Amino acid sequence: MTSIIPEPSHTKIEPDSLVEMAWDPITRIVGSLGIYTKIDFANREVVECHSTSSIFRGYSIFMRGKDPRDAHFITSRICGICGDNHATCSCYAQNMAYGVQPPHLGEWIVNLGEAAEYMFDHNIFQENLVGVDFCEKMVAETNPGVLAKAENTEAPHAGDHGYRTIADIMRALNPFTGEFYREALQVSRYTREMFCLMEGRHVHPSTLYPGGVGTVATIQLMTDYMTRLMRYVEFMKKVVPMHDDLFDFFYEALPGYDKVGLRRTLLGCWGSFQDPEVCNFSYRDMEDWGRRMFVTPGVVVDGKLVTTSLVDINLGIRILLGSSYYEDWTDQEMFVKTDPLGNPVDRRHPWNQHTNPKPAKRDMDDKYSWVMSPRWFDGTDHLALDTGGGPLARLWSTALAGLVDVGYVQATGHSVKINLPKTALKGPAELEWKIPAAGSNTIERNRARTYFQAYAAACALHFAEKALVEIRAGRTKTWERFEVPDEGIGCGFTEAVRGVLSHHMVIRDGKIANYHPYPPTPWNANPRDSFGTPGPYEDAVQGQPIFEENDRDNFKGIDIMRTVRSFDPCLPCGVHMYLGQGQTLEKLHSPTQALTGE
Repeated sequence: MTSIIPEPSHTKIEPDSLVEMAWDPITRIVGSLGIYTKIDFANREVVECHSTSSIFRGYSIFMRGKDPRDAHFITSRICGICGDNHATCSCYAQNMAYGVQPPHLGEWIVNLGEAAEYMFDHNIFQENLVGVDFCEKMVAETNPGVLAKAENTEAPHAGDHGYRTIADIMRALNPFTGEFYREALQVSRYTREMFCLMEGRHVHPSTLYPGGVGTVATIQLMTDYMTRLMRYVEFMKKVVPMHDDLFDFFYEALPGYDKVGLRRTLLGCWGSFQDPEVCNFSYRDMEDWGRRMFVTPGVVVDGKLVTTSLVDINLGIRILLGSSYYEDWTDQEMFVKTDPLGNPVDRRHPWNQHTNPKPAKRDMDDKYSWVMSPRWFDGTDHLALDTGGGPLARLWSTALAGLVDVGYVQATGHSVKINLPKTALKGPAELEWKIPAAGSNTIERNRARTYFQAYAAACALHFAEKALVEIRAGRTKTWERFEVPDEGIGCGFTEAVRGVLSHHMVIRDGKIANYHPYPPTPWNANPRDSFGTPGPYEDAVQGQPIFEENDRDNFKGIDIMRTVRSFDPCLPCGVHMYLGQGQTLEKLHSPTQALTGE
């Protein structure tokens, strides 16, 4: 049987019997992520990990001098996976800078588009990429004893998903041949169609603008969306219990597996899905409308919610360097000294950041990555927050805050309840995601992704109902005019699929003077910072136990790969290009010359 997991790129025996192993690039993700480890096989433990990214991020440089109204079109190209999340966040930042509030219907349409993006992206990553880590072929290669046990373990929720044993679930996840694997590919098609209905094009929206959307809202539009949404709702009634059975089995089959990928609970969520009835995009009111988002913003430290204020979240962001290939900006201009409420803004805040690339040879003891190191300063410590892959932080923050209650979803203070209505083949279902006793680990990041797919679908039901109220009442305006100020600042906060996303913009003389997008990748994939604190990938991998049954010579690194992929890595959001001053290679004097070559 051909292996479906790449071999480590090199091995080296260290004098102290540690073995160096590296996976570069990591497969089944987008972008150039390398994971370099030292493994103690005698004690079955990863003792050291470094996360690297080998190409440069440069949007903050070539955004300077651009027309602010182009910001969302340009920044959506940061990524071919979550470009719409960037476009949405950029529009939020522009709405603030321009002082414009979109019509209610326009904002419900944006929410419906973003919900479709979560459903699409989480589905294809969970089922067709992460799912392979738990499929029959993979488990047979790395833990044949676990597969043997799975063959004889009845699935507790077989009546809901149709697979009699855990091994049957694993077989259904086999790439290209597995029944569920193929079904999920079909789901990814119609969820992408749902997005296109709302925002014109996936993944770079063609009808999304500051001030609202250009989508023509009709009953037929909403009907086309809802027919697909109800198919997805029915799909989730199968998927959630199926994954619960699979993930619970790993805890049972491998005692101690809850320690794989476990790190201190340091979770950040910037909130998602605006409520247009209260959101005016004014910074002065940001704390209030932020708390009315349908995914509650928050910072969770050691399981406790320390803030739900977007103002606090904004002011606490710090961009550190350390092991990344940049020079500092401590002697360069500060663009924003105080926020609109008069609060001081730190020099290391994105509004004041300068991007000064300084390439160097990779050195794991010094500089080894192009990813900077965002941190959240709580007044005492620079916390290395992670996103839990996105869903874990979103559900944890929303659950603890207890602010969401819209019929289809309720936050209880310790859980999130998701109510799915009757569908064509299945009756109503109530799902409940509970704050995991196991903490922030590999299995729980993956489990939360499944539950958030259902959460996004339930929220979309609410958004569609609200949009239909507007359409039936004749309030079909979807866009509001605005003027670009000569001077201004703006910030946008939302959740990209993989977690926190912010865009910070400074306008001078009607042009962009400074612009910094911070997606989840820099938060998760960063290297050791200037205080020596490892990034979340590094922290989650190093110190984790190894459960793979293969010996050192045949080691695949499946537990390491599961941990890294549980964060849903997407490196395009961490790396891009830099042209410097440019160079003229050839100068053509006329259009005719250009065409004829004369």
